[in-house]
Amino acid sequence: MTRQSIAGGRARPWWTIVTGVAAGLLGLGLLGLGAWLLLLGGSPYYAAAGLLLLAAGILIVLGRPAGIWLYAALLVGTVLWSLYEVGLDGWALIPRLVAPAVLGIWLFSPLVAGRLQVFRQSTVWPCYAAMAACAILIGLVFLAGYRITERRTIEAAAAPANTVAGIAAGDDDGVAPENWNFYGRTPAGDRYSPLDRITPENVSHLTQAWSFSTGDLPKEGENGNGREFSFEATPIKVGDSLYFCTPHRDVVALDATTGQQKWRYSPGGDMSKNVYQACRGVSYFEAPQTSCPHRIISTASDLPRLFALDAETGKPCETFGSNGQVDLREHMGPVPPGFHFISSPPMIVNGKIILGGWVYDNQTVGEPSGVVRAFDAVSGAPAWSWDIGKTPANRKPAPDETYTRGTPNGWGVYTADPGLNLVYVPLGSPTPDYFGGKRRPFDDAYSSSLVALDIATGAERWHFQTVHHDLWDFDLPAGPALVDLPDRNGSVVPALIQTTKQGEIFVLDRRSGQPVFPVEEKPVPSGDIPGERYSPTQPFSTGMPSLRAPKLTEKDMWGATPVDQLLCRIEFRRMHDEGLFTPPGLRPTIGWPAFDGTSDWYGATVDPARRTMYINTTFMPFKLRMLPYGKALEKGLFQAWSGWNEPYPQPPFKNNPQHGTPFSIVVEPWLSPLEIPCVQPPWGQMQAIDLASRKVLWQRPFGTTRDMGPFGLRLPVGLPTGVFSMGGSIATKSGLLFIGATTDQYIRALDAKSGKTLWSDHLPAGGNATPLTYLGRDGRQYVVIAAGGHGGLRSRNGDRIVAYALPGP
Repeated sequence: MTRQSIAGGRARPWWTIVTGVAAGLLGLGLLGLGAWLLLLGGSPYYAAAGLLLLAAGILIVLGRPAGIWLYAALLVGTVLWSLYEVGLDGWALIPRLVAPAVLGIWLFSPLVAGRLQVFRQSTVWPCYAAMAACAILIGLVFLAGYRITERRTIEAAAAPANTVAGIAAGDDDGVAPENWNFYGRTPAGDRYSPLDRITPENVSHLTQAWSFSTGDLPKEGENGNGREFSFEATPIKVGDSLYFCTPHRDVVALDATTGQQKWRYSPGGDMSKNVYQACRGVSYFEAPQTSCPHRIISTASDLPRLFALDAETGKPCETFGSNGQVDLREHMGPVPPGFHFISSPPMIVNGKIILGGWVYDNQTVGEPSGVVRAFDAVSGAPAWSWDIGKTPANRKPAPDETYTRGTPNGWGVYTADPGLNLVYVPLGSPTPDYFGGKRRPFDDAYSSSLVALDIATGAERWHFQTVHHDLWDFDLPAGPALVDLPDRNGSVVPALIQTTKQGEIFVLDRRSGQPVFPVEEKPVPSGDIPGERYSPTQPFSTGMPSLRAPKLTEKDMWGATPVDQLLCRIEFRRMHDEGLFTPPGLRPTIGWPAFDGTSDWYGATVDPARRTMYINTTFMPFKLRMLPYGKALEKGLFQAWSGWNEPYPQPPFKNNPQHGTPFSIVVEPWLSPLEIPCVQPPWGQMQAIDLASRKVLWQRPFGTTRDMGPFGLRLPVGLPTGVFSMGGSIATKSGLLFIGATTDQYIRALDAKSGKTLWSDHLPAGGNATPLTYLGRDGRQYVVIAAGGHGGLRSRNGDRIVAYALPGP
C-alpha cells in the first residue's frame, strides 16, 4: 500500500474536518474554563491543555499533520502531569487519562492520522501502533486501579482467641449461642456471634437456603423527591423464630429454619406524611407470670405508639398499656403527622423498655421533645422520663405538663450494661441543626453527647460530649459497643467504643465516661453567620485512629472526563473549606463528611475475643449553603408556615427551612454534571482496628460500582473502587465478617484477619441492613439479611429476607 493510497490522495474526508472542529471546540471550552480555574488559584494544566487542543483542532481542519503531532505531545504531557499529581493511583488517573487516550485512538487511526499523511511510511502500521499505545495506556490505568484496591496496610497478629488480658471473652455473653436476641445480639451491641460452623475454609460453599417476600414495597411518592423507603431491619432470633418489622411497620414472625411465615401483625395507620419509611428492628421480652409470657415489642409510625405482641401468635398483649399499646404522644404537645416516630428497636433491659425517637429535623424551632422514656415491660406503665429541660431531668411529668420541646433526641440503637444497671443513649442536636444562635444552655450541654442513665430511675450517671455546639448534624447515630479492654497501664477496664459521624472513635470507661485513651481539645475554624456563636475547640480522640478522609485538595477532584473534573475543581475553588468543622456560611461550604457521616446508624462491630473493631466507612461530599430566611422564601425553596395548628408544607429534601431562625440552609450531594461524586475514589472502605494496640490492622476499598451509574443507570458490571454503604457488619468466632450494606447489592463474607472477600452473593435488592447469624433446628448455621434497598443511597428496592447456609447433610 502506498502513501498515496493511505492518504486517499489530497482529498480530505469530511470526518477529519468534523474531528478538527470538535477538537477545537473542546479545546476552546477547556481553555475558557481552565483560565477561570487559573484565576481562582488552581492548576494551570487545563488552560494550557485547552490552548494546545484548540491549536491541534485548527491544524487538523486545515489538513496539517502537525495537528496530530501536537495532540501526541499534549497526550504525553498529560501523562506526565497526571503522574506528578496523583502517582500510580489508577482510579485518580481515570478522568485525567482515559478520555484523552480514547480521543487519541481516533486521532491516530488510519481514518484521521492516515488521511492527514502523518506517518511517511508506506504502511498503516504506525497508526495501529499509536492506537495500541493509547489502548495500553487505558489498560494500565485500570490495572493500577485494581492494584490500589488490593493494597492494604500490614496485617497485625490477632490476639489469642477467647482471651482479653487474660480473662474469658466472647462466648459467655448472656445470650444462648444459637440465638440473636437483640439488634446487636446482646445488650452490649458488639454484633459478635460465638458460632463457628461456617469458617474461612468452608464459607465459599454457602448457598441460599430460603428467602421470604414481605410484599411491603414503596407506595406512590414514597421513594424519591426527598422521601426515603428503606428496608433496614435486622431480625432477632429467639427459639425457633425470627421476628422483624417492615418499612411500613408490619411485624412478621418466620420459622428460622424454613423461612415460612408464622404470623403477621399490621399496626395500620396513615404514614403518607413520613419522609422516611424505615424500621430497624423489634425487641423481645419474657414476662413468665403473665398471660402473654413471650413478647415482641415494637412501635408504629403513623402516630408514635408502642405495642406488645404475643411472640407465639402475633396478637396484642391486652394487659400491656391499653389493649396492647401505649400512646407515645402523651405529654409531647403538638406532634403533626411525620414529625416524630421511633426508627430503632427499643432497648429492653432489667424490666424496662427504653426509647427516644426520631424527629423531622431542620424544619423549625420548637419541634417535639427529644425526651428519653422508660416503660414497665410487663404493664406498659410509664416508669421514668429523662427531660433535660426539667429539674430534675429524671421524673414523671405532672398530668398537664409538656416535655421540653426541641431538645436533643436519641434516635439510634441504644446499648446497655445490665450489671452496671446503665443504658447508653446517643444524642443528636437540638433541631434545627445548622443554626444554633437560639439554643438554650441545656441544649448546648447535651447536644451530640453520649449519656449513661440509670435503668431503674433514669438518673444521669454521666455524659460525654463528642461535638460542642454542633452546627453540622454530627449527632451520635448509634449507641456504643461494650467491651473489656486493657488500658494504658495494662489494667482491664469495662470500656465502650463510640463511633461518630465525623470519624472520631472515642473509647470511654463505661462506668464513669472518662476517656480510656487520650482525647484532646483542638482549635477549629470559626464562621461569619450573624447571631451565631462558634465553639473555638472540638474534642479529638487522639489516642485512636481516625476514620475520616484527609482534608480535600484540588487534586482530589474527580469526574468521568477531564471536563467534569475541571468543573468540580472550579467549584472546589469557589467554596469554603478549612477541613473538618468548617461551619456552614453564606458562601457554599464543603461537607466532608456531612449529615450521613463517615459512619452512620449501623456503627461498629467488635470482636471481644480478638479485641478488634470492624467498621465500614463512606466518603460522600456535600455542599452546604446558608441563606437568609426571607431570601430563601422569596426563591421558593419552601413555603411559609404559620405554626403547629396549620398543615405542614413539606419542602424538598435538600431545602431545610429552619422556620423560626434567621437562616435556612440548602444541603445537597456534591456531584459533577454527570452525577458522579466530585471527589475521587475510594468512596467506601472497610477497616479493622486493634483495640489494644490502637492500630489499623487492615483497610480496603469496599464495594464496586455495579448497580449504580450516572443519571440513575444500573450498570451490570462495576469497578472495585469502594462505594457508599448503609448497614453494619457482624463477626463470628471462626474469624469471619458478614456484611451487605453497599450499593452494588452484594452480601460478602470477609476474612477477619485480612479483609479479603472469601464469598459473595448478589442480592435481589440493596442489602442495606445489618445481617445476623444463628443456628436452626437442623443444626446448620444461618446468615440472614434484609434485601430491600435504601432510598437515600438509591439502591434497588425490594422486599426480601434472604437466608444462607452450608449444604445440609
